[in-house]
Amino acid sequence: MINKTIVERILLVDDSKTLAKLISLKVKSELKIEIDVAYSLSEAELFSKKYSYTLAILDLNLPDAPNGEVVDVMLKKNIPSIVLTGSVDKEFRKVMLKKDIIDYIYKGGIHDIDYLIDIIKRLLKNRHHKVMVVDDSSVFRNQMKKMVGNLFFQVYALAHGEEALLILEENPDIKIIITDYNMPVMDGLELTKAVRKKYTKNQLSIFVLSSTEDSDISAMFLKQGANDFINKPFSKEEFSCRLNNAIEALENIDTITHYSSRDFLTGLYNRRHFFTVMEPYFVEAVNRDEEFMTAMIDIDNFKSINESYGHDIGDQMIIHVSELLRSNVQYQDVVSRFTGDEFCLVLKETTREKSIEILERIRQRIALTPLVLASGEEVFLTVSIGAALEHDNSLNDTMSEADAQLHHAKTTGKNKVCSV
Repeated sequence: MINKTIVERILLVDDSKTLAKLISLKVKSELKIEIDVAYSLSEAELFSKKYSYTLAILDLNLPDAPNGEVVDVMLKKNIPSIVLTGSVDKEFRKVMLKKDIIDYIYKGGIHDIDYLIDIIKRLLKNRHHKVMVVDDSSVFRNQMKKMVGNLFFQVYALAHGEEALLILEENPDIKIIITDYNMPVMDGLELTKAVRKKYTKNQLSIFVLSSTEDSDISAMFLKQGANDFINKPFSKEEFSCRLNNAIEALENIDTITHYSSRDFLTGLYNRRHFFTVMEPYFVEAVNRDEEFMTAMIDIDNFKSINESYGHDIGDQMIIHVSELLRSNVQYQDVVSRFTGDEFCLVLKETTREKSIEILERIRQRIALTPLVLASGEEVFLTVSIGAALEHDNSLNDTMSEADAQLHHAKTTGKNKVCSV
């Protein structure tokens, strides 16, 4: 037996050499994934013995398999499959869609090839997302688990709403919940209400699947926060499109939120988002009598360095310092770029002594780690740091004190940590 080489790759099975070459080039250039091309079922079987495949793209009319036999062969080998065919026979299409294929695409022109590439991109992204299926019917639950899994999502399948809430508590990164209405213990409507107490529509999408024909039920769900309502029975293609559209919408919202809260150059929190995050934390920390250190950090002599080397190198310096800051703090700490070469750092749940130790280590690390330019030249930088632990009054007062300590550090020699 030939050992399979475990590499992410795609198998294309099509007897049209022109089309196969076009698809192969697009997959390699746009997806950066290896692709093997077979022109017959027998060639495809040889490839499948040698490699493991992420998915297969299959034509239904092959010289040695004229009636779509390749689909059953690939599915039997547990290779997720997309059908790309010129066949317009509607009944044959229905037969194929009853199988566990990912999609059925007509190869009518270049736009269909573009759609194929988009579908593959979507599938690869879906692997990073979690979907929960909640239905008391084990048969339907398993069908849905398979259908959602075919779209490359990570799937959790539960029998009722109460169990779903427990899993959601353990997996807060679940992005989509697909739920039935009528269930024991906690039905779909109660689940929807409970989920919406913690997650907005922009954070988690809720799909309701129900066999009811009562329009009042669908309206009730939508008013309580469901994103979509689909009546059973439904088209597999329609469901797949809606599910992919839902996750894409959530991704777009995440992207917009990311860019609105992050500094464009460094990826750190921007000043506005820093205050959004820190103001409620400040109140909670004071109430809990929790110590935290706020530090203002500034690159020494940045203006003259920037003028000497140019703004592009100046940007590299800011990125260089931001990466050193981020890599020398804990995950719960907050690092933000305020303006220009000025940063703000909050060290949470720490003592004064520990905070000063961390800030001193950061100062030394920056001073000893040069920025290496494309020319090979090493540029050494230093930073001044002002820190404040006292936070009895307000976040602004604490930051003003840290800023005053930063000014003291700058005017008394630079490359030092001053604190109060």
